Amino acid sequence: METEAEHTGLAIHPMDQFIVKKLFCHTESTAPMNECTTNIHWYDITNVTMWMAIAVLVIAAILVLGTRRRAIVPSRSQSVAELLYGFIHNMVEEVTGHEGVKYFPYVMTLFLFVLCGNVLGLLPLSFTTTSHMAVTVPLALMVFVGVTALGFMKNGPGFLKMFWVTSAPLAIRPVLAVIEVISYFVRPVSHSIRLAGNMMAGHAVIKVIAGFASIVVVSPVVVGAVTAIYALELLVAVVQAYVFTILTCVYLRDAVGDAHH
Repeated sequence: METEAEHTGLAIHPMDQFIVKKLFCHTESTAPMNECTTNIHWYDITNVTMWMAIAVLVIAAILVLGTRRRAIVPSRSQSVAELLYGFIHNMVEEVTGHEGVKYFPYVMTLFLFVLCGNVLGLLPLSFTTTSHMAVTVPLALMVFVGVTALGFMKNGPGFLKMFWVTSAPLAIRPVLAVIEVISYFVRPVSHSIRLAGNMMAGHAVIKVIAGFASIVVVSPVVVGAVTAIYALELLVAVVQAYVFTILTCVYLRDAVGDAHH
């Protein structure tokens, strides 16, 4: 008996593109969930690890090629490297202050990794690593744990002053302190979900709309819609990398800013 998908010619599975698969695995099963997707160990090389490695290689290529032949009149690769460097350096200095500039290399690395992960995910047959919580949560936790440890190292118990709102009436300060503590520990959750959710949602929408391209009558409309959404997703990829990075700078400011001194 024919299924509805076989009868209409439509078989749209927008979430299949986010399935983690082992690279060196052979199976006769064509189902999305098979031994190559369900029996994965920590040491297996998957599409996630491969595209993360590609992102690292792209970052290294941009920086190495951009700084290999430095000149007063920059080449295209040097212009790109200098633009990225100057953009992130100014962001760190403006948000965290002069004291936070020493942490610029980490922020720069974080921005480039997220940006490359987002943009590479838009390539045909690629995998969007930043659509997985398994990638975004460790990134957010590294920021959270690092900023918290840095805050106590630089300010000692004085770091806890950020939870005590001295500008509020004394009677409601304890309530505000509880709210501030809860919001502080929710940071890595919102930090990671925001990035993964935006990347997953956009790619799923593209897959759904592209699935209607098999209908000849609407295919020109579908191509135009996919092109427009693809351009929007490219913008979202850049914006989400920027948002992830500037939030990191805001959290870093809590640890090294002048508010504790």
